[in-house]
Amino acid sequence: MTTSTAHQKTSTGFGPLLRTWRERRKRSQLDLSLDAGVSQRHLSFLESGRAKPSRDMILQLTEVLDVPLRDRNLLLQTAGFASAYEARPLDSDDMAAVRQALELTLQHHEPYPAVVMDKRWNLLLQNSAADRFIGLLGDTKSLWQQVDPSGKRNAMRLTFSPHGMQPLISNWPDAASMLLSRLQREVTADPGNQDLAELLQELGNLPTIPERWQTQAIHSAPEPILPLELSFNGTTLRIFSMISTFGTALDITADELRVETFFPADDFSAQFFQMLAANT
Repeated sequence: MTTSTAHQKTSTGFGPLLRTWRERRKRSQLDLSLDAGVSQRHLSFLESGRAKPSRDMILQLTEVLDVPLRDRNLLLQTAGFASAYEARPLDSDDMAAVRQALELTLQHHEPYPAVVMDKRWNLLLQNSAADRFIGLLGDTKSLWQQVDPSGKRNAMRLTFSPHGMQPLISNWPDAASMLLSRLQREVTADPGNQDLAELLQELGNLPTIPERWQTQAIHSAPEPILPLELSFNGTTLRIFSMISTFGTALDITADELRVETFFPADDFSAQFFQMLAANT
């Protein structure tokens, strides 16, 4: 989030921000009041500014609305309270247990690729299978310089770039539409994330993306898995991926982490990854 965006959101005040989040979640005042255990009248007063919330009330309402931890801090700040959640770097001592759990998850998924990304789809960790898989595209240092000169190693840019995965994906129309749809939903759910919105716009403007996709919702509901068909050297790999998140994170960094694990969709693809691991 940029400084100007954060300032703009803070200046709107607690009441309008609370109402905005309630509307984003498509909840009526009655629905929210029942789930949060507060009267509808009091909730109305909070949104209009006629009543001031307590710290516990803010945490209770934001929990029911499933507000991201970063934005829960912002709501607390607009009401005059200190932030409740820290954002510890993943490589800090305080996050050692989280990092060890992630690394163990990645190791256990061998010989199939698995990666850890932040909320903006930037790679933070990856297992050896992911290194080998990306290495099939060529020298990884040169590859990343081409697909993401920012140095953030963005997984979406790797997938959509004509220098990355895109030319190899034989089911490109389906895969691209599903990925953009996923990104659209994330931007809608967290419109304050300027980096995510800019990434969606950047990818939508690529020549491999039909212009009509930029102005319409691609999928009304998320797909349970992302199937990919990759063709190279006369063979076709069929894989699918699943994304996991921390369901009870109390740290912003952990709350925004996602683990993407890739699985073979047929015997040939399973044998391919096993042979790839055996040959290193």
